[in-house]
Amino acid sequence: MKTAVCAMLDIELPIFAFSHCRDVVAEVSRAGGMGVLGIAGFTPERLEEELTWIDAHCDGKPYGVDILIPNRYEKRAAVASAELLKMIPEEHRQFLDQLCTEGGIAPLPAGEAERMMQVEAERTNMTPESSMRLLEVVFKHPVKLLVNALGTPPRDMVEMLHEKGLKVGSLVGALEHAKAQVEAGVDVLIAQGCEAGGHTGKVSSMVLWPQIVDAVAPVPVLAAGGIGRGRQMAAALALGADGIWCGSIWLGTDKSDLAPDMKARMFSARAEDAVQSRSLTGKPCRMLRSKYSDAWEQPGAPKPLPMPLQTIATQGTRMRIERAHATEYMSYPVGQIVGDMHEETTVREVVYAMLEEFIEATERLGNLLREE
Repeated sequence: MKTAVCAMLDIELPIFAFSHCRDVVAEVSRAGGMGVLGIAGFTPERLEEELTWIDAHCDGKPYGVDILIPNRYEKRAAVASAELLKMIPEEHRQFLDQLCTEGGIAPLPAGEAERMMQVEAERTNMTPESSMRLLEVVFKHPVKLLVNALGTPPRDMVEMLHEKGLKVGSLVGALEHAKAQVEAGVDVLIAQGCEAGGHTGKVSSMVLWPQIVDAVAPVPVLAAGGIGRGRQMAAALALGADGIWCGSIWLGTDKSDLAPDMKARMFSARAEDAVQSRSLTGKPCRMLRSKYSDAWEQPGAPKPLPMPLQTIATQGTRMRIERAHATEYMSYPVGQIVGDMHEETTVREVVYAMLEEFIEATERLGNLLREE
C-alpha cells in the first residue's frame, strides 16, 4: 500500500499506532506501519532512555513521537508545583476521600498521597521551556514524525522542526482547527472523531474525516476515532484519508503495559461504556465508565477542576483504587472501539487481522461494482 503519507514517511502500511508503550511503537514500526510514542509528562532523562530503546528494537524502521507543545511559545514563568497543590480546593479533597471510603478502598500510607500529587504536579506542569528540553532529546534520535496534540504549533517551531528533517503532524477535531494547522505549515493532519479515546471534539468520524480531507487537500489526512478493524480502515480511505491513526486497540495487546485488572475491565466493556467525562483530566475525555466517573456526575459532586489541577487532585485516589484492585472504580482513556476488544492479542495479530479484513472489504466493494 502506497498512499501519499506512506511515500512521505517511507513506510509500507498507512497504519499509525499511538501508544505510551515503547514495545507497541517498535512492534508496529517493524510490521511496516509507524509507531508513535506519546511522551507527555516525560522527563528528558526518561525520554532519552525510551528513544534509545526504540532505536535498538525497531530494526531501523521509521517511528514518531507525540508531544504537547503550548501554542503560545513565548517565554513565561512556570507556576511552581507547590502553588498548583495549593489551588486544589478542600472540597475536592474531601469528595475524593469520601468516594474511596464509601467504596471500602483503603487509604494510602500517611503522606504518600500528597507526595504523589507533588510528583504529578511536576510532571504535568508543562511550559514551552520544558517542551523544548524534550525536543532537544528528540533531535538526537532518528525520529521521523513529530505530532503535536495541543492546539496549533507556532510557525517558527514548525520551521525549526523542518530544518531538523522532521515531518510535523497535528491532531484536530474540528474543521476550523484544521485550516489553522495548514497555515502553520503542518505536513500531516490527524482528524480525530469523537469516538476516539482521550481528549476529543464533538464531531463524529464519518462527518469529520471527509470535511477535513476536502478542506486541506492536498495535505494528507490520517483518520482517527473508532478504528481498530480493517473495514473501518477501508471506510477511512474511501472517505479520502491517506492512513489511519489508532490508539485504543493497542491497549489490549500483550505489549501494552496496562494493568491486568484494567485490561480485564476493557475486555468486558461495551462501546457504550466509553463515555466522555471531565473527571479524569478536567477536559472532556472519552474514558471507560466506572463508579469513579459516575460519582462526578451525581448531584452535589464538585465541578471537575481545570487541567492540570484535576489530574493532580485525583492522583492519590487513582492509586488507592489500583492498589485495592477496586475494579468497579477503575477507569482509563479509551475509545468506543473498546466494544470490539474481547481478549488479549499480539500487536502483529492486530495489524495482520486489520489488513486481511481491509482486503476483504475492498474486494467486496469491487464485486458489488462488477455485479450486473
